Amino acid sequence: MHSIKIHLENEEFQPLVRLAEQLKLDPADIVYAGLNRVMQQVGDAAMQQEILLLKSARQTQLPNWADRAREIHAYESMT
Repeated sequence: MHSIKIHLENEEFQPLVRLAEQLKLDPADIVYAGLNRVMQQVGDAAMQQEILLLKSARQTQLPNWADRAREIHAYESMT
């Protein structure tokens, strides 16, 4: 089995941990679900463009779901 290491800022990691705890899963399960979704949609040009944009943006900014001044995140509004 192969492994991939992903480096997350604390502001990216903490929402992942909270969601995993809420769903009673391991954070790796959330990451795998995200990868599964991407791979299912990778034939779509919009998904390919999003992947390229995220790679570029990640060098200078956090994703929208990362912790920012205690804002409520989209997934947290599910409760």
